[in-house]
Amino acid sequence: MRIYAAADIHGKKARIKAVQKAVADHGPDIVVIAGDIANYINAPPVLDALNKLGPPVLAVRGNSDPFWIERVFERYANISALHLRAIEAVGIRFAGISGTIPVPFRTRFRVFEKRMLAQASALIDTRTVLVAHPPPYGILDRVGEKFSAGSTGLARLIENQRPRLVICGHIHEDPGVMRVADTLVVNCSIAGHGTGFIIDLHSDGEIKVLPV
Repeated sequence: MRIYAAADIHGKKARIKAVQKAVADHGPDIVVIAGDIANYINAPPVLDALNKLGPPVLAVRGNSDPFWIERVFERYANISALHLRAIEAVGIRFAGISGTIPVPFRTRFRVFEKRMLAQASALIDTRTVLVAHPPPYGILDRVGEKFSAGSTGLARLIENQRPRLVICGHIHEDPGVMRVADTLVVNCSIAGHGTGFIIDLHSDGEIKVLPV
């Protein structure tokens, strides 16, 4: 199976065009958008474009997406919300977590983190492709090359459940690929350099990742 993964479109026309070109050039089976699709208020034009890509689109909400965006996903035949859901696509199990899963700064949302991560863990095993907006703490999460701004809760979830692949974004400055034990992590942010990643999942378990 071939995945095209991107995050942090933020409603920008140039990034939408980059996503369209990547899909046209590389022919993925599935498109995964790891949050920050819109920029608070401009979701419909981006969703219209994603819906017309051709391959099915699996998405989670990011911190700059309005809370209602996942309800709007339901209006589109070709877009599926992954938040706290497991979806089988082309023989691969995908699961997702929306939002920022409070990154290391304490926020009023932290009280909900434990419950949400417990729900997510029930959906994840070693076969799963996990899609989340932030990266796990300490992995492809460096801001200004000075400090880590990933999610400690997500890091614990990955350590415990060992999904085969994690697709994330959020940290614009640190896109890339890194292995953590049995899990390959791909920060596919397109808000800085690059236009996402092509991820080929082979039947023998091998994963090949190429920048677009």
